[in-house]
Amino acid sequence: MLMPSIFGENLFDDDWMDFPFDSNFWGKRNPLYGKHAQNMMKTDIREKDDSYELDVDLPGFKKDEIKIQLKDGYLTLSAAKGLDKDEKDKKGNYIRRERYAGAMQRSFYVGDAVTQDEIRAKYEDGILKVSIPKKEPKKVEHNGYISIEG
Repeated sequence: MLMPSIFGENLFDDDWMDFPFDSNFWGKRNPLYGKHAQNMMKTDIREKDDSYELDVDLPGFKKDEIKIQLKDGYLTLSAAKGLDKDEKDKKGNYIRRERYAGAMQRSFYVGDAVTQDEIRAKYEDGILKVSIPKKEPKKVEHNGYISIEG
């Protein structure tokens, strides 16, 4: 039976209609982006002479819904979106709602030598651009012996 389609999903799609049964069957869908959650926060990383450049896809987010944190050598990018409950249909009830609240995050190890002040970020046209300077890892002296505590 042919069903109306929006962006590759059936308009009247339910979890029980998925065949063969996959992980979505048990309700483990991401409520923010449904079946397409695995396509979110796709990241391109370029290496330049003095830095690494990240381009992270975050379509539909506003700048104030995105957070970047550097802690213990890990750069964590997170984005959260709230549901707008004030939206009403003037003619009747909703048949389907595709705007949800949810959050996602992704972390990258950048090393302990990079500081928060050295990282630059810019968000435009649904793409978060992050620049991380290249730093040499801290040298650890190895003399062949392991120190004993106590």
